[in-house]
Amino acid sequence: MNFPVLAITLDLDDTLWPFAPIGARIDQVLHDWMRVHSPATAAMYPVEAMRELRVRTFDDNPHLHYDLSALRRLTLTEALEKSGASMDLLEPAYEAFYAARNQVEFYPDALDALRRIAARVPVAAVSNGNADLARIGIGELFAFQLGSREFGAAKPDPGIFHAACARLGVAHHQVLHVGDHAEMDVAGAMRAGLRGCWINREAQAWTHAAPPPDLQFDTLTGLADWLDDNASLPPHHAGGTA
Repeated sequence: MNFPVLAITLDLDDTLWPFAPIGARIDQVLHDWMRVHSPATAAMYPVEAMRELRVRTFDDNPHLHYDLSALRRLTLTEALEKSGASMDLLEPAYEAFYAARNQVEFYPDALDALRRIAARVPVAAVSNGNADLARIGIGELFAFQLGSREFGAAKPDPGIFHAACARLGVAHHQVLHVGDHAEMDVAGAMRAGLRGCWINREAQAWTHAAPPPDLQFDTLTGLADWLDDNASLPPHHAGGTA
């Protein structure tokens, strides 16, 4: 399929890097940090107990699902309070979490493909997560980063896609949203009037009730190749603030 793409909005977690190993490392880093700075908290909340507290906090606060940083702080607050620790530890504990959260390992294809894509069209990060592109070291490849926390609503809310298109200055139907999640990325973006590209690394069948994606690839390289083959514009010089 060939259609004009003047800009791209791009998901981050499980599109550029797998999140599962990050999540496992976060759990261990936080536990090790607590063992040093608040042994009582570490004793009351070993890794599995802290994970259960985090899941419960998420389930109990659906109004904050767009703000994963706030949910993490709530989790840490409860753990510190119930273990009798000083609340002065909250922000240092959060910083220990956040440093680990931004230690990512890209999919083998992703970084080179991202550079190729960003050289072709403007790219904006649109994510429900709380990754920091500047900390990760790829901020210069993006026109901007729009997170659900900053916007106030999470994908697949159409508003976050429309806000990204407005900042890009490109009509909805000329923006391609790229991501791994069938509903939050592909179906959500297409309902909002954008084109949808599914990065389907696991070769899953499309079982969503919504129409299938405009494009589907098993790596980000596939999209970079498609853009090169269907280019109608001169290369774009990436740059901006993340």
